[in-house]
Amino acid sequence: MFTGIVQGTAEIVSIIEKENFRTHRVRLPNDALKGLAPGASVAHNGCCLTVTQIDGDLVDFDLMQETLRATNLGEVIVGDHVNYERAARFGDEIGGHAMSGHILCTAEVIKVTTSPNNHNVRFKLPSAWRKYIFTKGYIGIDGISLTIGEVEGDEFDVNLIPETLERTNIGSREVGDRINIEIDPQTQAIVDTVERVLPDMYQRMSQQD
Repeated sequence: MFTGIVQGTAEIVSIIEKENFRTHRVRLPNDALKGLAPGASVAHNGCCLTVTQIDGDLVDFDLMQETLRATNLGEVIVGDHVNYERAARFGDEIGGHAMSGHILCTAEVIKVTTSPNNHNVRFKLPSAWRKYIFTKGYIGIDGISLTIGEVEGDEFDVNLIPETLERTNIGSREVGDRINIEIDPQTQAIVDTVERVLPDMYQRMSQQD
């Protein structure tokens, strides 16, 4: 499990391409290496990956074809920086919201508005996932736990504080970029339950009439 509180960004220092497979070698800062061992989970742009090898501050992660297809990790190149978060431990403070590290879809950046005291990013979401997006709801964007701002059709925006811009890579996102989306699992469960239960309820009520 993850909390959506990104701990920093890590540089992609090499990429090994294989058939339908890829290995990313990432340079992690010293404070992220403490207790890290092969088999541990680390989220990259919100996507849960498994440590396969550690060599000093260089850490390897394997990515399957489905991960490369369904997330923006298939688009990163050497020199790019990804948001990272190590898996939460029992007793850790949950400063964001519970996240699984399983990316449901990607959204496109369609507008970036910057002012002296605000940084606003607007996204277009695949229509199939629109039903889970609500103003003031939680959402995971490249692994960052954020509160949804305005929602209009398949579009929504978020407002970013300086700390988030400093700690993550979202401040460098531009129009056309594809970002990873994880829907709040509680919201998803509620919406799916309501969609499943209401038709049956209406049917029973109509039969009683």
